[in-house]
Amino acid sequence: MVSPTVIRNIVGIIGNVISFFLFASPIPTFVKIYKNKAVEGFKPDPYLASIMNCMLWVFYGLPFVTPDSVLVVTINTVGLALEIAYITIFFIYAQRKGRVKVIIWILTELVFMGIVVTCTLLIFHTHKKRSLVVGILCIIFGGLMYTSPLTIMRKVIRTKSVKYMPFYLSLTTFLNGLIWVTYALIRFDLFIVIGNGLGALSGAVQLVLYAWYFKSTPKHDEEKPTEVQLSGYSYNAPPRP
Repeated sequence: MVSPTVIRNIVGIIGNVISFFLFASPIPTFVKIYKNKAVEGFKPDPYLASIMNCMLWVFYGLPFVTPDSVLVVTINTVGLALEIAYITIFFIYAQRKGRVKVIIWILTELVFMGIVVTCTLLIFHTHKKRSLVVGILCIIFGGLMYTSPLTIMRKVIRTKSVKYMPFYLSLTTFLNGLIWVTYALIRFDLFIVIGNGLGALSGAVQLVLYAWYFKSTPKHDEEKPTEVQLSGYSYNAPPRP
């Protein structure tokens, strides 16, 4: 009989694969920025926010905070590396105002993360207390990120068109949240359940809207959205295991 630990690891590996594709979804956007040597209307906000979120989840999954959470660390480390690469490309091709914004955000996030790490390690001396504090922060920042698709969903309802809400991104968002909730339920982890439950809910709502408004979408609107359009949307998706 397969043990719950083995099942949990298998589910976590599947979650890592799905999450990787979500983290990698903005690559076409940054290839376009690189080719055009300009950021055009692209905004770095979702990616800057994701850097903070990934750092928190990596810290949450470390052995001295939450033991036996290596799969949480692996995918968020990969995600963090990708986000840093995206922001680096943006920084290279952005105007002075955009570069200043990136510098201020990154410095602020590093200072905040330093405070979180220092206080967690010096003030709290048990895994339970450390995971509680860091887990709450992960949910707060993850919850803020999951508000990003609200603008897109309002636009879908207003225009009765799903042009700006890619189906496969919404589907993968839902599956990603679902697989990580399953992972967290095998050996109960409240913070992963809540964080990814929000992601699964967000993806489910998007799929319902897609099904409802797909037929009312004008034929010329069914073309694939451009990478820049996706760049403002994609970060409802990335995993927060």
